[in-house]
Amino acid sequence: MSMKRRQLGHSGPIVSALGLGMGGATTHFGERDDEVQVATMRRAIDLGLNFFDTADAYQQGRHEILVGRAIRDRRDEVIVASKFGNLTLPDGSKSFNGRPEYVARACDASLKRLGIDTIDLYYLHRIDPDVPITDTVGAMAELVRKGKVRYLGLCEAGPRSLERAHEVHPITALQTEYSLWARHVEAEILPACRMLGIGFVAYAPLARGLLTGTVQRYEDIASHDIRRKHPRFLPGNLEHNLALLRPLEEIAAAHGASPVQIALAWLLARGKDVVPIPGTKQQKYLEQNMGALDIVLAQHEIERLSAGFHPGAGAGERLPPGYTRSVGA
Repeated sequence: MSMKRRQLGHSGPIVSALGLGMGGATTHFGERDDEVQVATMRRAIDLGLNFFDTADAYQQGRHEILVGRAIRDRRDEVIVASKFGNLTLPDGSKSFNGRPEYVARACDASLKRLGIDTIDLYYLHRIDPDVPITDTVGAMAELVRKGKVRYLGLCEAGPRSLERAHEVHPITALQTEYSLWARHVEAEILPACRMLGIGFVAYAPLARGLLTGTVQRYEDIASHDIRRKHPRFLPGNLEHNLALLRPLEEIAAAHGASPVQIALAWLLARGKDVVPIPGTKQQKYLEQNMGALDIVLAQHEIERLSAGFHPGAGAGERLPPGYTRSVGA
């Protein structure tokens, strides 16, 4: 299988059509195994996947260290994306820091943990509601001028924030949840990206595992798994959401594929500017995900999936209480 490539934005880097996400799927879901994660990252490079996504919030910075270990002798083969500004306080509540004086400190700390000189794509992980987005992006632009960062991105930003940020410095990519189950971006956010020439990086493209069908009961989720807090998996919501999977499973059977591969193939078909970043720490799932690149869905299959998972079809809010959603103001 030859790896397919896509460009992020009008003038961003060329990346593999699928990236490797490293958020919840590798830090809060299941058991943690550092050596397995490093081995999977190196296997991804072997397979031609070159787009690695991490953040200083993942494992409190430890995940950036793992990425650094995985790419130490293969830096030139990888596009490294990291993020800053999304903090968890000691009591478990969320906080955000987009103050200009914090931007440089956060970047320097990430560079040190990653063991690299330049971060290819640096995101503001969440917009700080107390700091104008133009101030934060202005400080991020200074990192580009200093050679510490190549391209800038935002996460969970709405259209108006994107426009204001883009006026200060070109924004290469927006990262936001997008999947068959979570299609909220299609109304305004994805069109705004396309108008501005900003690439779209889809995190949680398998709806945090919901589209895999592996969670059949709330009790199947381990007690320490953060998905126990996600409304989509709560009793009542979960049963409703699982009932949506039938067309996905039937189309998968027709292709001799897995529902995972069909869900990713649908997302890849949404546009050449969409780059999904499914997260996994297991090589077998990495290779399964990459099988989606060889699947071409018929138009009637795309339409059936789109109708079955129409916006609003799913039950439960996208994020737990207290988590910031897309910011547009």
